[in-house]
Amino acid sequence: MAKKSDEEMRSETVAAAEGEAKMEGSVESHPYAFHISGPRNVSSPNWRDLINSSWKDANYKRTVMACFVQAVYLLEIDRQENRTEENALAPKWLIPFKYKLVETLNDERDGSIFGAILEWDRSAALADFVLIRPSGAPRAVVALRGTLLKSQTMRRDIEDDLRFLAWESLKGSVRFNAALKALKSIANKYGSNNVCIVGHSLGAGFALQVGKALAKEGIHVEAHLFNPPSVSLAMSFRNIGEKAGFAWKRFKSSMLSSNTDTETSCNENMPSFRIGLKQWVPHLYINNSDYICCSYTDQDNDLQDKHADKENAKPANGHFAGAKLFLSSNKGKQKFLEAHGLEQWWSDNLELQTAISNSKLITQQLKSLYTIPASQLTQAKRQ
Repeated sequence: MAKKSDEEMRSETVAAAEGEAKMEGSVESHPYAFHISGPRNVSSPNWRDLINSSWKDANYKRTVMACFVQAVYLLEIDRQENRTEENALAPKWLIPFKYKLVETLNDERDGSIFGAILEWDRSAALADFVLIRPSGAPRAVVALRGTLLKSQTMRRDIEDDLRFLAWESLKGSVRFNAALKALKSIANKYGSNNVCIVGHSLGAGFALQVGKALAKEGIHVEAHLFNPPSVSLAMSFRNIGEKAGFAWKRFKSSMLSSNTDTETSCNENMPSFRIGLKQWVPHLYINNSDYICCSYTDQDNDLQDKHADKENAKPANGHFAGAKLFLSSNKGKQKFLEAHGLEQWWSDNLELQTAISNSKLITQQLKSLYTIPASQLTQAKRQ
């Protein structure tokens, strides 16, 4: 084999360097690059966290959790754009907080990434002389993205959006089972006190229902839900008029009697009895300009459930089916995409106010955690 001249070797070296720079430049200039669209005032954990953990700051925790969900969006974008480990966008949203990807959650229908299991990266932390995990930082997180309007996953995302829109439940989706299995696995591995679930939009809907399913088993994990969906066809009909809403509820109840995958039971109007379980309180982040999630703050939302109203007036065991609601208090009406966007939750100028913790919609969705239907109670007594 002929030896390459010095000039040829220099040319190849320059070409390789230019190619590498071009590749890096495309990442550095990408609008979703962490240094371009990520939070500005968040630093990596350091030795000071051993004394006064940043994770005890609710604003810091909210920011990090939102970044984790953004990483999941970018995992799917990286997959669709065939990005390699060298030019992937998603890892940059984890590295500053000393977390790593350990497993992706893929939709078996189209192979798309809809979630991920993230864990505290001890090796990366030690490299920066962070000897122990800061107080308040979870050992592991299940993060779930929302709808991504890209061709390779849009169909399945919208299919689950419509599932919630029609039935107010996501239990029939393959993503529900995959997310529940993942959350239960890490809760068993690390303990529920060391685990979080977080999601945005459709992903927040899954996170709420998956967290609730585990809570029914007595496993309570911390949950952070950004812009969770509250819109259903029933609510839309109620905006037109009470009569139309009542007609839809009757129609939905008749349909649910033959649908075993739905959250709502046709026995919902039967008497129920409270049970003494530890309370599970998810964190909900709401923007009132976002019509998808704004109903969570509506105290006057007519749920047409008189039994629920009576039960929750003065709960026998001192529990309210409630959540911690954080309402974006930005002044003025916002456009929908801005109000529903994930990036607002790590914005420097974000102002939050604590909202009602037991809105009727939350009570309706979580009341089954603390009650059992009379029919089940009777059956238990017979056994």
